[in-house]
Amino acid sequence: MKQPLVSVIVPTYNRPDSVSELVESLWRQTYRHLQIIIVNDAGEPVDEIRRLYPELDMTVVDLESNVRHVRARNCGLEHARGEYVMLCDDDDLLLPTHVERMLKEAADADLVYSDVEIFDYEWVGRTRRATRRFVFAYEHDEAAMRRFSTFVSSGCLYRKDLHDRIGWFDEQMYHYWDWDFFLRASAHGKVKRVPVASALYAFSQQGGNLSGVHEDMRPYLDRLSAKHGLGELPTKNFFLLLEEPEMQSRRAATEVLWDGEPFVSRRAKL
Repeated sequence: MKQPLVSVIVPTYNRPDSVSELVESLWRQTYRHLQIIIVNDAGEPVDEIRRLYPELDMTVVDLESNVRHVRARNCGLEHARGEYVMLCDDDDLLLPTHVERMLKEAADADLVYSDVEIFDYEWVGRTRRATRRFVFAYEHDEAAMRRFSTFVSSGCLYRKDLHDRIGWFDEQMYHYWDWDFFLRASAHGKVKRVPVASALYAFSQQGGNLSGVHEDMRPYLDRLSAKHGLGELPTKNFFLLLEEPEMQSRRAATEVLWDGEPFVSRRAKL
């Protein structure tokens, strides 16, 4: 039976050590028929990573100017040869059975996404070691997802022809591009949550990527609401939102697989 090709799109900007760990996690996948597309958004060179993993089908797309992450994903799509597409942020990780499980679950869906473990970390040399972890797993409720999205794009897998129905990623949605993508996919295809925390979402307290709502995000939230008719959306801190009774009621059981061990890349061993 022919194995479908999965094109993994990874935009990156000046994170060679993190993206090396992601590539290491892709090398460890039990499903091997992958095309890895690293879109270097005018950051420091990443060609070394391709040289360190010569057995992987890896394409590095070097952009001449910094176009930011949404446009970079669209640039990656231009190079995708696969029947399926998987999205990954350059600092996140996938456990070894992730692609295999997502592909199996996609047999009766247009887009599938997993639960995640969110982890804080410290750098030890060129390797991240988890200092704190918690599971992020919520029921798939499309009505509730119009008020607060629990869709995590890293590790999601979908049929590439979904873009024929909904278009590419909206480059006007610098923030909330993933929520917009989820809502459009849900309106034009079947979306399914897979109850396994096989994607690892990096969160650094120093970086503060989940620590609060920045002032510049409000216009994008309003744009998202107007585009999809969502009404007034809250601008609360991410962690405070998770404590809301509505969010607590949506918490779901999931399979936790990670042993907490780091993904030591070949770059870290140099």
